[in-house]
Amino acid sequence: MPDGYNLRIWKYICKKVFLCKKACYVRKLTVASNAPCIELNDGNKMPVVALGTGRGTATESAPVDEVRHSVYWAIEAGYRHIDTAAIYFDEPQVGQGIADAIANNLVTREELFITTKLWNDKHRREQVVPALKESLKKLGLDYVDLYLIHFPISVKEDGSPDNVDYLETWQGMEDARELGLTRSIGVSNFNTTQIDRLIANSKVRPAVNQVEVNPTNTQERLVTHCQERGVAVMAYSPFGFLVSRKNPDAPPPRVDDPVLVEMANKYKKTTSQIVLRYLIDRGLAPIPKSTNKKRIAQNIDLFDFSLTPEEVQQINKFNKNVRVIHPKFWKDYPNYPFWE
Repeated sequence: MPDGYNLRIWKYICKKVFLCKKACYVRKLTVASNAPCIELNDGNKMPVVALGTGRGTATESAPVDEVRHSVYWAIEAGYRHIDTAAIYFDEPQVGQGIADAIANNLVTREELFITTKLWNDKHRREQVVPALKESLKKLGLDYVDLYLIHFPISVKEDGSPDNVDYLETWQGMEDARELGLTRSIGVSNFNTTQIDRLIANSKVRPAVNQVEVNPTNTQERLVTHCQERGVAVMAYSPFGFLVSRKNPDAPPPRVDDPVLVEMANKYKKTTSQIVLRYLIDRGLAPIPKSTNKKRIAQNIDLFDFSLTPEEVQQINKFNKNVRVIHPKFWKDYPNYPFWE
């Protein structure tokens, strides 16, 4: 293995990522009969690739009903994990896509893994369960598989800063789990200090931390920190600035970067698939977004090859610690997480 490659994390990946024949069974996918899962610290199994919804799926210029079609196409293509959130305002369309797929016998509810998230204005303990019940009503589901605190930041209804300790919010998450409204609970956008404080002061360890990870923002320290503590990492904005029309000055890599093109030619894949596989080979669960049926299928066609540790390290070298999603307008709010 190359210098600096973390042997403990490699062992973690080998132990936790495996073929899950029931929860992650893929009927339509031609490249693999079983999709890999990550075993969470509570024993539940999470498919490693999720269709992302929200920003980038239901754009301002596109009808929100595109989400319904995208979810259906994703399940048809073999996805068993769908990621949404209350703040995406698309939970009804996500639920409709799921219902369509179940009605057409593409999948059963038990074969799906659905993630949604608690928004920042519902952080008081007594608000958490009602917020999840509202999400379930919109989704048309009795439970979700994973419920996340979207940010450690709390706000009032008008968006102004509040100061609710996320430890109180976590008590509400534990309540939701005990009631059977969600099978697993976790967080999103928590830094290492916040993760450690949560673990030290909770009955239930977070199963997941969903954060931005891509070649431009590799988050190696945070990812290692979580994995060493048994907290799985989901990677949003997995492509980074790979296709960046709005920000031509953003750092590389782009879709035609020579390093990625060489790997793509070697494995007969696209550079986008190389980036997604890079994240999987780091033990992460990427969350690609698309409303294009062909690209949705392409984004899960990842299980007939893997990168070498040297190639993973080569992509890590693109890191510039530059975020795609960086809400600096919250920087003066309590519990702002992006100082690390």
